[in-house]
Amino acid sequence: MQNTTPSGARNSAFGRNLIALTLLCPIAISAAEKPSDSITPASVRAHVEFLADDLLEGRETGTRGYDIAARYVATQFANIGLSPGNAGGWYQQVPFRSALVKLDESRVTIAGQTFANRKDVLFGPARSEGKDRREGAVVFGGYCIEDPARGQNDLTKLAVKGKFVACLTGFPKGMASDVGAHYGRTKAKMVQDSGGIGLITIRTKEREKVRSWAREIEGPAHPTLNWTQADGATFAEAPSIAFSATLHDAAAAALFTSSAVPLSTILASADKPGGRPKGFALKQRFQLDRTTTMDRVSSPNVVGMLPGSDPALAGEYVVMMAHLDHIGTEPAREGDKISNGAMDNASGTAAMIEAARALAAMPVRPRRPILFIAVTAEERGLLGSDYIARHPVVPTGAKVVSVVNLDMPILLYDFRDVVAFGAEHSTMGPIVARAASKMGLALSPDPLPSEGLFTRSDHYSFVKQGVPSVFLMTGFKNGGEQAFQSFLKTHYHKVSDQLDLPFDWNAAAKFARVNMLIASEIANADAAPLWYANSFFGDIFAPSAAKAPAVQP
Repeated sequence: MQNTTPSGARNSAFGRNLIALTLLCPIAISAAEKPSDSITPASVRAHVEFLADDLLEGRETGTRGYDIAARYVATQFANIGLSPGNAGGWYQQVPFRSALVKLDESRVTIAGQTFANRKDVLFGPARSEGKDRREGAVVFGGYCIEDPARGQNDLTKLAVKGKFVACLTGFPKGMASDVGAHYGRTKAKMVQDSGGIGLITIRTKEREKVRSWAREIEGPAHPTLNWTQADGATFAEAPSIAFSATLHDAAAAALFTSSAVPLSTILASADKPGGRPKGFALKQRFQLDRTTTMDRVSSPNVVGMLPGSDPALAGEYVVMMAHLDHIGTEPAREGDKISNGAMDNASGTAAMIEAARALAAMPVRPRRPILFIAVTAEERGLLGSDYIARHPVVPTGAKVVSVVNLDMPILLYDFRDVVAFGAEHSTMGPIVARAASKMGLALSPDPLPSEGLFTRSDHYSFVKQGVPSVFLMTGFKNGGEQAFQSFLKTHYHKVSDQLDLPFDWNAAAKFARVNMLIASEIANADAAPLWYANSFFGDIFAPSAAKAPAVQP
């Protein structure tokens, strides 16, 4: 399938000139227009049409296509009147180490059986180049969650030191989805803190419903990216974990051969509300072999800044962000090979640009400075946002006080409600509610708790640094459920996420406006957002920060 760029444009002189003309002549908005009117369906569409064009070849991190997209965003920021946001420049270069495991030299051996990588098992490269073998005893750790306050102590009483730990995917049914999603992403750290040295993931029935094994292993094996530290070493949150491997049915069954509790019993228990299978030592040993090759690349975050108007608040920065990257191309695919990422996340980036334009056009600038950030490598594990959250571009003594993240709004219908991930954890909640009300939008609870969406986008990198954050998803009212589910099933991370989808560009403008209203109120408020005293994320990531009074659930 092709997108809506005129026939022949993608590989012609016309196509090449399209890039040059767009960069040199950014979209202009009349200064006479009201700021609220400057976000138009046409203006959002124009950005999406450029960013999702085949010329950018899917905007994969570290590629020319991504660099063109970054240049486009920087040029738009300059046209809006923003200031370069990183020490006088538009870019924060993120240094990456790219690593790829050789499939013909990677395998797992359990109970005398060999399982091929990207067929029966799935694992990535080592953190150093060359051949690598890991072999040892295994302990089953249930969900591998350590949360005494919620009665979850899966690893405490197990002898896991120096061993590999097998963990169920996800979290117990009934646990709050955002809390469970956090634990789902931090199992390597919990295993490490308990003394384990390797992570083996066992897929639950719920995980198979959400994402089938066929979907898990489809497509080419892309190199793994990790950003590197000043000394050149690869950054890892759990550096003592030597590997992380996920097992499909046959490999998982082999691991549980002659186990004290059959795997079928464990999976059945995990599929029940409140089911929390207990851990025990497994009888089978686990061996992983792989060969890793490495390279180095860099890719920029794009940063623009709108100065604040109140000198007393000059050190409190509001961040509005969207990820600019997508997943690139599929060379082995027949026909269309380019994953354009029109919805994911050209649409979010376009909405951010137009929100920035509207905020910059206000007669009086917002009181706090606002950083607008198009981040790289979201699709590779939130890496660009993690880097900038840990390497702030704000001046010494200043800080980021809140984040508004725009990622993959489903713009195929006139949405009437939004899901505000993170809003219930901080005083950003009432701000979001007021903005939604102004736009005639209802606020709805998370309709997809098993997807763990709160931890799967870039705001979470700032949450981990103690910053209250919010992320809006278009809701399920007015046909939204069918549109959302259909997109996830048919187009998400596929070549069909392109401009011939039936975009509702009025909805695109609406999405930009509601996020603009949120950022505007945060930037103009007397007090910066605070975590609530009973917020799980405020407690673990900002324990010493001032808190607002607890709210009732």
